[in-house]
Amino acid sequence: MRAFITARMGRCFTRYLVSRLCLGTMTFGEQNSEAEAHQQLDRAVAFGINFIDTAEMYPVPPRADTQGRSERHIGSWLARRGSRDDVILATKAAGPGAGVAHLRGGPRLTRGHLHRAINQSLERLQTDYVDLYQLHWPDRQANFFGPLGYEHDEDEDATSLEESLSALKELVDAGKVRAVGLSNETPGA
Repeated sequence: MRAFITARMGRCFTRYLVSRLCLGTMTFGEQNSEAEAHQQLDRAVAFGINFIDTAEMYPVPPRADTQGRSERHIGSWLARRGSRDDVILATKAAGPGAGVAHLRGGPRLTRGHLHRAINQSLERLQTDYVDLYQLHWPDRQANFFGPLGYEHDEDEDATSLEESLSALKELVDAGKVRAVGLSNETPGA
């Protein structure tokens, strides 16, 4: 079975058929080599998986000396295959947080940071667009990765959601991103 994602292309919406399973790549470049990553990608596609998920901060654990390897391994695989349109490719931009200060000089989800993040990801992925671009987590304190009991902090220095969404719209309008999303968000926020 397959599922759909819907993306706005100009004035119309397009539906993309995606596999129900998605290949996550957060270990590419840390727990496996580029050759092993290519083998895993080939095997996933051979079994009907066309949805590949990565992020600018991967592999995990996030470190400055390995940052971007997962995207680079996917990029070299895409270049070798020569058929980018056969897969649905998702990546994510990191917001501020512990362990990712090496990204973009301290990642934020401002207009400038999001434009820089997608351009760097596209370069590593060796493509001119991604099908799904997600904010890896919000640009504010949130209950991601397990903790419960979110409490909003009015004084927190966070990028406004309006600025982040406007920047994402610019990326869609520029054709660099087909659909947008948000990962690791508190449902009640």
